[in-house]
Amino acid sequence: MALARVHGSEAGASFEILARYESEDTRSHAEVMGPYAQAALQDAGVRGEDLDAILTGTGPGPFTGLRAGIVTARALGFAWSVPVYGMMSLTALAERAVSGAAAGDAGGDTAKEENVERAFASAEGAELAEGAELLVLSDARRREVYSARYRVNAGGYSLVDGPNVCPASEILPGEAPSYAYGYGAGLYSETLEEHGWTIVDSARQVHPHAEYLVAAAARLGVENLSEDTSAQYLRDSDAKVPAAMLARQQKQSAQAGGQTAAQATAQAAAQKES
Repeated sequence: MALARVHGSEAGASFEILARYESEDTRSHAEVMGPYAQAALQDAGVRGEDLDAILTGTGPGPFTGLRAGIVTARALGFAWSVPVYGMMSLTALAERAVSGAAAGDAGGDTAKEENVERAFASAEGAELAEGAELLVLSDARRREVYSARYRVNAGGYSLVDGPNVCPASEILPGEAPSYAYGYGAGLYSETLEEHGWTIVDSARQVHPHAEYLVAAAARLGVENLSEDTSAQYLRDSDAKVPAAMLARQQKQSAQAGGQTAAQATAQAAAQKES
């Protein structure tokens, strides 16, 4: 979670990170979101009602984590009468790869992170060139990755394809020069290299972080953000209705439908006799 001051709503506005917090516990989303929001506001010396907007990552990601983050953003937006915007979470990786660092020097749990590094470089140390293809990847578990492809341009980057979820072996080769960036790239580096991707070594442990989502929003312009906060799960839910319960529900639905039809027929007959 990050709290930032963005200087203007137009595209390319400057910004500064006022506070940021992060937990390494991937199973504590619901427990930490509220306290982190309160702590970030206290660090910055502002109230929730003073905010101009709330931005939430919409995935792709696990069901529980996405629900916790999106619902928290929506609830706080409702409570504080603040608009809530959504942005694909993988955009944070693309932003970090291209920009190299998020502005500001806030404390919090991520203070140890080296935000001043220019993270995107090839194996030989050359900076990313305009026209290069950038593949950002995060861990989707089940031996799969979440991925999105971008093309680097004069304005930063543009989405070419994605988001997708699949095994790394199913990702097609990119157009040279092509680079793979993020934790997912580190997990399956050999497979991606076989497909012609150059792995960015400095980003093998990099995950999407809130401050880089803010940076991406500032690049795009707050006035251009989407109000769609629907979660991008990309997978069907593992939660299944038990077969016996499903059969019972279907039977009850069919019976209810039959009773409704019988009642309608009886009413029609009564009206005809009268």
